[in-house]
Order: sequence, then structure tokens, then C-alpha cells
Amino acid sequence: MERGPLNELLAERFETMPPRLQAAARFVLDNPKDVALLSMREQAQLAGVSHSTMMRLARWIGLEGYDDMRSLYAKALRDVDATAERDRFAPDAPADEGYSEVGPVTDTLAAQVARLGDYGNAAQIYAAAESLAGARHLFSLGLRRELPVAQHFSSMLSALTDRVSLLDAAGGMGIDALRGAGKGDAMLVVGMAPYARATIEIAQHAARRGVAVVAITDSNVSPLARLARHSIVVTLHSRSFFQSITPALAAAEALVALIAPRLDTRVEEALKDEEEQLADLDVYWTPSR
Repeated sequence: MERGPLNELLAERFETMPPRLQAAARFVLDNPKDVALLSMREQAQLAGVSHSTMMRLARWIGLEGYDDMRSLYAKALRDVDATAERDRFAPDAPADEGYSEVGPVTDTLAAQVARLGDYGNAAQIYAAAESLAGARHLFSLGLRRELPVAQHFSSMLSALTDRVSLLDAAGGMGIDALRGAGKGDAMLVVGMAPYARATIEIAQHAARRGVAVVAITDSNVSPLARLARHSIVVTLHSRSFFQSITPALAAAEALVALIAPRLDTRVEEALKDEEEQLADLDVYWTPSR
């Protein structure tokens, strides 16, 4: 279900809503299926608001309560499913060229990400997170197409601790951050075939100095896996002409989710502090009033 039954009404009244109601309305607009299937408290948690805000939203648009909104979305979802089932088996149903192209692409990506939760892969991710979380200092390395993965990993953790460094800098000076690194430190390195020469050499240098290397890579026998203490193996195949980094990004996010609670940091306070600093710097766009 791509659109909910109240989309037009919510969109029409969105600009006049207080900020917290806007957050609740944004969730409803973006996640119509979840509105039908999840409890009000689960939806409030995902939206980042209180459950009373969800109830206020329902009253704001003229409903008695949030159960009325869920009922509308549940009925719409049932109607969509019933229509799809009829169309699927209709003898004269026209071929949906758009879905025939998009569906397999997204299905492949979803399967690759889901594979990270298999027992063997999950055990590797857990062990890797334990190793990274206990490090004195944590380095993140990925070059060329793997840079977004390393950058995303570093960016997420840097909101929680100052003990993480991205090994990337103008003029090829990112490696300078490794001066003094050794036993007690750890490095997440991301590399898939064809492997960037600099990635392998920097990881080898770190391993020689006693840095615990954790790799997100594409094979148990890749050059990174052979020197890493823990390896998370992801697939690269896609239904297009390029290799996908989506599974590697998912692996990095899974690591952060496991590392964060293990840091000597109050996660909620750290994130709130970061939000306040960014607000002071006026980093993000806010609607004019």
C-alpha cells in the first residue's frame, strides 16, 4: 500500500500542524502499511513522538481516536491485497512492465541484506561488534566505491564517541591518523573485488602494528579476510551492470547498532547533544513560520 486513505487530508493540513504533530503525520504519510499493522505505541516510537501525540493527530483531522485511523488504514490494506490477488490470477491481466523491472532488483537486494541475519553471518557480526566496541580507538577505512560505507559507519559512531576516525583526507593524508595506533586499537576496513591496493596495504600496515582488523568483504579468502580477526562476508551481485554496496551498508549499520550500547556513553544524551549543536549551527532546513 503506497498511499493511505488520509494522505490528501494530512498533506493539506500539514503546514498548519505543530511540530510534534507534523512528525506524527510524516510517519503516517510515509508508512501507511505500518499504520494498519502496528500498535499505536509502536508507531509512536518509530515516529519519535509520544503515544498521546498520535491520538492528538487523529483528533486534529476529525476522528474520535487513533483506533479509527488504524481501522481506515487496515481496511485500505485489505482492499489493496484483495485487488492485487485478483489481478495476479486474472487471465487477461496486462504485464506490468514497471514491476517486472523494479521488483527483481529490490527483491535481490532484500534477500542479500536478509542473509546477514543467518546464524553464521549473525555470529560474525556479533563477534566483530564486540571487538570494535572494546577498542581504545576505532578507525574506519574504505576507499573508492567502499568509501560511503566507511564514512557512514564513522559518521554514525562519531555522534556517540570521539574515539573514532575516518581514514580519509585530502591529499592522501588520511593514513596520518594511524600514527601511534597499535595493540588495543581496532579498524573496520571495507573492501570488495576488485580491491583497492591502498586499502589492502593500509590494513596490512595496521595489522602489523597490532591493530585488530575487522573486515566487511566479499569472500572468506579475500586478502582482507586473511588478515582480519573477524570478517563479515557480503554479496556484491545485483541485477544491473554495477556491483551493489547495499549489503555492506547494512552490515555497517548492524555493527553500529550492536556497538552503541557497549560504549561508555549515554546514547540518548549524546544524540540529543549533537542535535542541539547542529541546531545552533542551523545545519538543517526548517520550515518558515
